[in-house]
Amino acid sequence: MGAPLVAVIVMSAGDGTRMKSNMNKALHRIGGRTLVGHAVSAASGAGAEHVAVVVRAQGDAVAAAAREALPEIVVAYQDDVYGTGRAAECGLQALPADLHGTVIVTTGDTPLLEADTLRRLAQTHADNDAAATVITGILPDATGYGRIVRDQTTGDVLAIVEHKQATEQQREIREFNSGIFAFDADLLRDVLADLGVNEAAGEKYLTDVVEIAVARGRRVVAHVLDDLVQTEGVNDKAQLAKLGREFNRRLLDKLMRESGAIVIDPETTWVDADVTVGRDTVIHPGCQLHGATTIGDNCVIGPDSTLKDAEVGDGASVVRSHVDLAVIGADANVGPYSYLRPGTELGVGGKIGGFVETKNATIGDGAKVPHLTYCGDATIGPGANIGAGTIFANYDGVTKNHTTVGAYSFVGSDSVLIAPVNIGDGAYVGAGSAVEKDVEPGQIAVARARQRNIDGWVERRREGTRTAEAARAARDAQSSSDDGTSSTDSNDVTDVTDVTEGN
Repeated sequence: MGAPLVAVIVMSAGDGTRMKSNMNKALHRIGGRTLVGHAVSAASGAGAEHVAVVVRAQGDAVAAAAREALPEIVVAYQDDVYGTGRAAECGLQALPADLHGTVIVTTGDTPLLEADTLRRLAQTHADNDAAATVITGILPDATGYGRIVRDQTTGDVLAIVEHKQATEQQREIREFNSGIFAFDADLLRDVLADLGVNEAAGEKYLTDVVEIAVARGRRVVAHVLDDLVQTEGVNDKAQLAKLGREFNRRLLDKLMRESGAIVIDPETTWVDADVTVGRDTVIHPGCQLHGATTIGDNCVIGPDSTLKDAEVGDGASVVRSHVDLAVIGADANVGPYSYLRPGTELGVGGKIGGFVETKNATIGDGAKVPHLTYCGDATIGPGANIGAGTIFANYDGVTKNHTTVGAYSFVGSDSVLIAPVNIGDGAYVGAGSAVEKDVEPGQIAVARARQRNIDGWVERRREGTRTAEAARAARDAQSSSDDGTSSTDSNDVTDVTDVTEGN
């Protein structure tokens, strides 16, 4: 057995010009993570003592993205000498000078590369006491790839020949170089220090280390990988989409097989890398689960719902809604067509119904905001009911103000609660009220004008309209039936027998 895995160097210094983007290739995302973030996560998961990332183009931004995945990562800036050999050299120089053992060099644009693959690479390297080990694969047609030239007797790697430099015979070789290596740290440091720049390309090639190691009598072996998509890099946006689909397919497969989630239609369901879904939770078509979203057991999500950095308790339901940085309690119900903005907390068994928007709102256990409501900067006590069309008027043009609705209170439909205002426990607000003063526990607040029914207004003020004609015809018919006695007086006031009607 050789030395343990002491370091992984992630090369992410390229310009990525084929992406046709103003943003560095490493900063594009798959499954909610940047490409360099995927590479760093794999490196970190492999169990190395040190992880370094080599950056150059938009280096500070790439370094920041790498730190999102691993805050303690070592960042190395590549100078004006180009090439994979120079990138590896810069990464090695940023690591401790007395570092000995196995160093893996990988790339920052292979988002499907797994930590387990890097661990197996290190194991193959150690088992063979090799100076260098390269991940390879077999393709029916390896055109464009560097070819692996082996010793026909031992099977060891003799050289890696680029397609352009390969002979006709070498181009028949189907084994290709992935660009991912394990090296003995001492050999890599020594060879890179002496490695010159390729005059034709003006670059230092990491593959030249293999040939030099062989020339020195050191052993180079191959770790053949069957799952070739792990070695596939992103060079343009078409490949970004292709690998994004494959990453999503694998992630959903893992959620179903390992977590016990039920995904009705994987083709229309998108999940980020850090999302967790509980057992027997059903995800209907058209859902997107982003960021650090966590969903409990026996939930129903969707169809057509987007959750970002959301927390959903066991047994909850979210239908055709958008949830952003919000908490949904166990057995609660959301939607359809609702928008839970950051700071929303819905309690156990609570309800946010159709066409409701919430923001910085704590809604207690069993409380209901059933439909057509804006609820911002509010605390709603357990068991309270908010009638349809209620507006929490939280903004006065200068500041955001808070509203409190007490436990088991009842706010009638089409009310406006003008913050700051407190509705006490067990209080009522009559439908259609505009409440600007506190309501004490057990009180009912009715804040609206008294109703007046004025006879003949339509016929006088809307003469000649179809409305006036309809009113006249109805009045004539009514007069005939009751001997001309009017049913109302211009000064009559309709008695309000149920101020909460409409909920």
